[in-house]
Amino acid sequence: MILADIYEGFIFDLDGTLYRGEELIPGADTVVNYLIQAGRSLLFVTNKTTNTLDDYIKFLGKNGIQISPNQFISAAEVIKSYTAKHFSGKQFFAIAEEPFIREIESAGLLFSDRPNEIEVVIVSLDRELSLKKLEIASRAIENGARFIAANIDDTCPVEGDEIWDAGLTIAALEKRTHCKLEMHFGKPSQIMINTIFSKLNMPKEKIILIGDRIETDILMANLAGISSALVRSGVKNDLALHRHIKPDYVIDSVKCLLRDVVL
Repeated sequence: MILADIYEGFIFDLDGTLYRGEELIPGADTVVNYLIQAGRSLLFVTNKTTNTLDDYIKFLGKNGIQISPNQFISAAEVIKSYTAKHFSGKQFFAIAEEPFIREIESAGLLFSDRPNEIEVVIVSLDRELSLKKLEIASRAIENGARFIAANIDDTCPVEGDEIWDAGLTIAALEKRTHCKLEMHFGKPSQIMINTIFSKLNMPKEKIILIGDRIETDILMANLAGISSALVRSGVKNDLALHRHIKPDYVIDSVKCLLRDVVL
């Protein structure tokens, strides 16, 4: 039996799982379209915040994967909903890129780069990270600003490499300020798990998550009580370092979902 026929609900990570950089993982479109034709329930979940929902849907669409907005969950979407409810009207600073900053502004927060005015510091992937941004965030946190993050990934997979992501920025800020991150909203957070189950309403034993990062994707599956498949197409994982996190399957890439498995 092929893995794609064992489960009814499939949760796909994006970067490193369905594509890497601007290149689709070979066979990803075939797998997703097979599942769609088979009537499976699909969700696509990402911690990356540098693109909008439309960006992701258009990118997948031009690569032969047609999905609807209600099949997509991002850390940006989850943190936007939370900040709109709890921090509307407050001044924030984000170590992040422009699309994410605009999303938080649309939640009713006001951007500021003045440490004495900042009430909330938010960390995410920022490919233009600078010492100046770290200092603004550090001083704001030391002044009592809330310290939260969209995601906690250490690195982000790109074509042929990995780049610095929010987790490393968080570690630097924690060391600099002696303040711990209060909460985050991407995988493997409980708020992300709750958001997923609000959209994927079926018994847990019928659900599998496919992702490339053991300490976010696979850990979230373990915490949620669902099956998982770790793909080798994305970031490098040290399985010996994370012995307490157990994927049900370790496969080369998503195309292996259409191959026979030993049960």
